[in-house]
Amino acid sequence: MKILIVDDFDDMRRLLRIVLGGKLSAADEVIECADGAEAVELFRSHRPDYVLMDVQLKGMDGFTAAEKMYQHDPEARIIFVTSYDTPVFRARAAAMGAKGFVPKDNLSEIVRLIQP
Repeated sequence: MKILIVDDFDDMRRLLRIVLGGKLSAADEVIECADGAEAVELFRSHRPDYVLMDVQLKGMDGFTAAEKMYQHDPEARIIFVTSYDTPVFRARAAAMGAKGFVPKDNLSEIVRLIQP
């Protein structure tokens, strides 16, 4: 399994790796980046099984990056991971077809959403 983690804070990317730790095997691959534009490029080149996408990013925001990923692969499995748990953001993620929307204060929910 390949997972792309997109968050502009190193500490959050590290924390997400820890949360995923019990779900991953030695054969699994975790790719990281800090901005939306790079995430789109990495998505195209690595074809991850899941994308853990922050909403607020420098440059290209997470929603725009996700839209580009869905244009490339309508079956992309994107889980938004954000500090901004608002009804508007939840609705936008759902309308896009996101596989999940996880507030950063409830990261254990990610483990339930990722299926090998």
